[in-house]
Amino acid sequence: DSISKRRSIRKYKNQSISHETIEKIIEAGINAPSSKNRQPWRFVVITEKEKESMLKAMSKGIQNEINDNGLLPGSRQHIAGANYTVEIMKQAPVTIFILNILGKSPEERFYEMANMQSIGAAIQNMSLTAVELGLGSLWICDVYFAYRELCEWLNTDSQLVAAISLGYPDEEPSRRPRLQLSDVTEWR
Repeated sequence: DSISKRRSIRKYKNQSISHETIEKIIEAGINAPSSKNRQPWRFVVITEKEKESMLKAMSKGIQNEINDNGLLPGSRQHIAGANYTVEIMKQAPVTIFILNILGKSPEERFYEMANMQSIGAAIQNMSLTAVELGLGSLWICDVYFAYRELCEWLNTDSQLVAAISLGYPDEEPSRRPRLQLSDVTEWR
């Protein structure tokens, strides 16, 4: 049921989330399948007092992308979307950064791909648990526009993978179109 009810929420009510509820969501992420049980994820929970400095780091990174100092020079057409993401993160009472602690060594490229799949499953579990708990969520990849600044702000040399913003939804978006089963499935 949560899979079909899950939506990307971009408007949140001004309502805090209990520590216990956040822990349930992270616990769901921890229970995701993990290649070779490596569990490469680490979660950094950002709430009230740290939120402002996190938003500054994100905005600084986006500005650096505009000023040619960024990591994604071929993605300038997405800068407006990244700025919009900052506004969404501003509304959400909680943002969780998801780090890949095993993503640095080049000789582990195969493991890195498996780790990314494991981390994706963790984020999906967290998003589905949020729905079950009456929360909305947004899986955020726009953190790449401020990758260096956010890693510096997080004081980590782990690989920043994504963030997920959580809050009580203040909107009910309709389901976005999906490809038909027959369009994406080949039977042999």
